[in-house]
Parts: sequence; structure tokens; C-alpha cells
Amino acid sequence: MAQKSDQTNHEVKLISWNVNGLRACAGKGFADFFHSADADIFAIQETKMQPEQLEDSLKFSGYELYMNSAERKGYSGTLIYAKQKPLSVSYDIEGDPSKEGRVITLEYPNYYFVTAYVPNSKEGLVRLGFRMEWEDALREHLMKLDQKKPVIYTGDLNVAHEEIDIKNPKTNHMNAGFSDEERAKFTELLAAGFRDTYREKYPDRVEYSWWSYRFNARKNNAGWRIDYFVVSDRLIKQVADSRIHTEVQGSDHCPVELDIEL
Repeated sequence: MAQKSDQTNHEVKLISWNVNGLRACAGKGFADFFHSADADIFAIQETKMQPEQLEDSLKFSGYELYMNSAERKGYSGTLIYAKQKPLSVSYDIEGDPSKEGRVITLEYPNYYFVTAYVPNSKEGLVRLGFRMEWEDALREHLMKLDQKKPVIYTGDLNVAHEEIDIKNPKTNHMNAGFSDEERAKFTELLAAGFRDTYREKYPDRVEYSWWSYRFNARKNNAGWRIDYFVVSDRLIKQVADSRIHTEVQGSDHCPVELDIEL
């Protein structure tokens, strides 16, 4: 961490990555990227594992580890590696009885850090109703935290917010992740006092963070931007950069990064 001259703030490097199975990703260079990134906080979504399945090779020296596993084995799950021990840790959100291990919240002296693996509405939007209720509960959670101190919210949010965030908006309209309802929920979140850091920094840039494994989508860059760093309005001026690591392989998603003065 580069210490600033005024000694009040320092730049913090935050990474988020949906690994699509941590054990699978571990065999595709996960540790190499983890060490090269040297993040202060490294959040993971879709671990697909239970705590007892976490091998020693995935426990990194110098990092606290917080894990929220789904009740159903091999499904969902979140994990955070953090260099600095938080003041408190909480798991899940009020109003979500699903036990799918989707949320972890860390409290630090001057901010909250929240990672989430937002539910997929599934083909035919069969899970859209659950998703809408979950989104409302999550937004309520973030707003309550924001009343106490600013929030950094990250993860696989499973929505391409605007047409610029998806390669083929017309053919994907009303598919899971690009339905009007899901996009409206993200708009509602931003209206509640939050900012999409990447789009604030780069209003016109086209980059994606997820590609289907089908149809050579990644090779053809036919992707979606569905992985985000969202911050409380009052933190936006402290954002140094918001990046998408499209070069990093190992999952159908790539990591996203936030550099912020805290």
C-alpha cells in the first residue's frame, strides 16, 4: 500500500473475481494471479465448496479468510481474503432465507466492504421473482450500512446494466441478466446513493467481465459486463481507478479491480 504524504489516507487495492469453482480455478493459475495482484482485499464468488474442502494451498500467509458456503454442496458460495482484520464480519442478509452463501460483509473503521454473488434468474427467468425479492433485501442491507459509514459493494451482480455493457443487447433482451426488471433494480440501487465505479471512470469504454463457454464467446469477445465495484456516492472522488482484467484466464469471468483512497 502506497502511503500518502498527508498520512491520513492510503490507496487500497481491492479485487473481485467469480472463479466458477475455486478448486477448478486453483488448477488454472488462481494462486499466480492472487500473488501478483497483492490486493488488500480479494473477494471471490461462486466458490462451489464447503469450508472443509479448502486446501492449505488456498490459505495464504498474511491474509485473514472469511467464507460463506451454500447449504447445497458444489453450489454458489463466497469468500474474502483480507490483509487487515475487520472490526466485525457478518454473513448473508436479512430477508434471504435461501442459505446459498451469497453475501459477506466486513466492517472497517471508516467503511464497509460487501461482496455478493447475486442470484441468476435462470433460463426463462424462472427465478426472477426470487431475484427481485433478493435485490430489495440486498439494497436495504447496503442502505442501512451506508447510514453508518460508506460502503464498497462488489461481486458478480449478474446484470448488464446498459446496452454498452453487453455485446448483443437486442438478441439478449429479456434473457437472464439483461431483463428490464434486473436492469431496473440496478438503476434503483444507484438512485439510492451509490455509483458504478467503472462507468463513472469510463463512460464510453466497452469491456466485458464474463463470456459464455459456448460459441467461442471469449475469443470473439462476445461478452457481458456483470462484475462490479459499486461505492457510496461520497466515496466516488476517492476512486483512483476501476479496472477489468480481461487478460486473466481461469474462469468464465475475469477479475475486476478497484483502487481507492481510504
